[in-house]
Amino acid sequence: MKHIFGLLLATLFSASALALEVGKPAPDFSLQASDGKTYSLSDFKGKQAVVIAWFPKAFTKGCTIECKSLAEDGHLIRKYNAAYFMASTDEVEVNKKFAEEQEADFPLLSDPEGEVAKAYDVLIPVMNVAKRVTIYIGKDGNVLKIDKDIKPSTSAADIAKNLGELGVEPKG
Repeated sequence: MKHIFGLLLATLFSASALALEVGKPAPDFSLQASDGKTYSLSDFKGKQAVVIAWFPKAFTKGCTIECKSLAEDGHLIRKYNAAYFMASTDEVEVNKKFAEEQEADFPLLSDPEGEVAKAYDVLIPVMNVAKRVTIYIGKDGNVLKIDKDIKPSTSAADIAKNLGELGVEPKG
């Protein structure tokens, strides 16, 4: 029992050492997307803010609702100088089909190994799925906000509202 408790404490402390923090640099990534391209955070540094809406699993109820919100109301987000993505640990082929079915006009990033999700402190390791968390990253590459209170049906409007509140500049 002592051994298990010690392992649990070690896990908690090592996880908190890796925890993503507002004001700190966001971990760089390079992930394949549903549109056939590969995106890296460093590509946007100095150019535009980045929003990553992590989701647990393609084709599930809440994730479908969230993707539909971003597809139908993405124009609200596009008013800002920000690139936005949904991201999961699903394989790229799965996210491609999911994006097509939901008529997503934005890329869905795939992190099948869960390495980027782990770096962003959103991975549920036992299941290798991401928690539903939206990460806002400034043009400078630093984390602006970590939103864990996601309402899938209003996700696009909520992201747009947060971008405004965080002072992300509107597109000119």
